[in-house]
Amino acid sequence: MSRVRGKNTSLELFVFSELRKRKVHFQKHYKKAPGSPDLAIPSRKLAIFVDGDFWHGYRYPAWKHKIRQKFWRDKIERNRRRDRRNFAKLRRLGWKYLRVWEHEIKADRLKAVGKIFNFLDRN
Repeated sequence: MSRVRGKNTSLELFVFSELRKRKVHFQKHYKKAPGSPDLAIPSRKLAIFVDGDFWHGYRYPAWKHKIRQKFWRDKIERNRRRDRRNFAKLRRLGWKYLRVWEHEIKADRLKAVGKIFNFLDRN
């Protein structure tokens, strides 16, 4: 578990580099916004989260029964509650956010980056 990174994961680094290539100016791990978004554009109140499927519980209800250890079930459930709270806080503060899942980036990197650019263009 000590090798699991919380910041600057390979997926985040890929997204950062794609945005930099296209001259998008952003802040990494922006602590002034709830949830410390992985990418933030504070002037436009835009936040992007690059979330791991396991740690943030993608489709968790479908596979939670497979986790034997209570510690991990509790951890994922706490993460999901925290994420919901942070997203609600962001909305209350007038921020718009996008969540990009690990499996989306791994399946089709260009499509995932396109999703981010669509979000940035719309807002």
